[in-house]
Amino acid sequence: MTGVQGVQSAGGNERPGAVYVISVAAEIAGVHPQTLRIYERKGLLEPARTRGGSRRYSEHDLQLLGRIAELTEQGLNLAGVKRVLALEAEVERLTAELDRVSREADTAVRDAHREHRRDLVPLRQTLVRFGHGLR
Repeated sequence: MTGVQGVQSAGGNERPGAVYVISVAAEIAGVHPQTLRIYERKGLLEPARTRGGSRRYSEHDLQLLGRIAELTEQGLNLAGVKRVLALEAEVERLTAELDRVSREADTAVRDAHREHRRDLVPLRQTLVRFGHGLR
């Protein structure tokens, strides 16, 4: 489980947390290594690879395996699991985007309030000014 250097995701990005070889990841997840290969072929899992092509699994991958196990235990087939995982990822993405947009809107409202406060002149000052000009 050492020798993390050179472990890359399928997209080519370094993944320093991907340290488990397939046999260890399968044992931790309670499945056969062939099951992990099937999950990868079906697009449910995308382990990092060493420069030599060996699979390396991260803690995130192990959590994902746990979620896959939950869903299959509830009776979903692998196509259903893939769809649920995609929907969960989309919900997570949209939630993060909504949070970002909400923060931006809050900032814009605060900025607008600050700007309008600078433009306002207290009523008493306005009346006094007009009163002096009328006499």
